[in-house]
Amino acid sequence: MKLTRGKSVFLLLFGVWSWFIWVTLVINVAQDPRAFVAGTATAFFYVHLTLAIISLAFGTIIGLFGLRGLLAARRPAEAAHTG
Repeated sequence: MKLTRGKSVFLLLFGVWSWFIWVTLVINVAQDPRAFVAGTATAFFYVHLTLAIISLAFGTIIGLFGLRGLLAARRPAEAAHTG
């Protein structure tokens, strides 16, 4: 399957956006008073951490698809210039 440059950029930006949003969420959740009680993490924290880890994994995979699409789109143009 070949991705267009626009779709590849979109996927790459989605991956970057996912990292920005979910890292920010984990930081905010960790500062929430419901996240830790007496120094021990609560279910509130673990649920949000699990959601963040899963979303970061998907965001990373999607971003890598976008990066690979961009790199693949560049290859034929480079070959045409060198040949």
